[in-house]
Amino acid sequence: MGVRKRNSAQARKDAQKEVAFAKLTNIPSSPRKMRLVADLVRGKEVFRALGILKFSNKEAAARLEKLLRSAIANWEAKNDRKAENGELYISTIFVNPAPMLKRLRTAPQGRGYRIRKRANHVTLVVDTIDKDVTIKDKE
Repeated sequence: MGVRKRNSAQARKDAQKEVAFAKLTNIPSSPRKMRLVADLVRGKEVFRALGILKFSNKEAAARLEKLLRSAIANWEAKNDRKAENGELYISTIFVNPAPMLKRLRTAPQGRGYRIRKRANHVTLVVDTIDKDVTIKDKE
């Protein structure tokens, strides 16, 4: 490996050191329902997001809460320390559709109605809040 390639790989590796993610696949609910809950916590600080998810009435909130706890644990394992309040935030969260199960339901007069059982995949990325970037110099 050349020096330039090694240096850029090391820079990418250092940038990924502060980022941790978790994925949840084949959740048996529609992507639209999951996106409603994902929009509630996008960009929020992680402990505030956990509070929002804990007191939400949606079924998808319980799954996202568990996923967020997993992402926090992944960050803690990667950095060998506990996450402090106000240190992490949800930098990226997105919901993709999973393959659909197609079923038939019997209908009157020999017909069949199609039932589409939707599923989704969720990816959640947590990152550290950079204090230097958020505080602007007033000059």
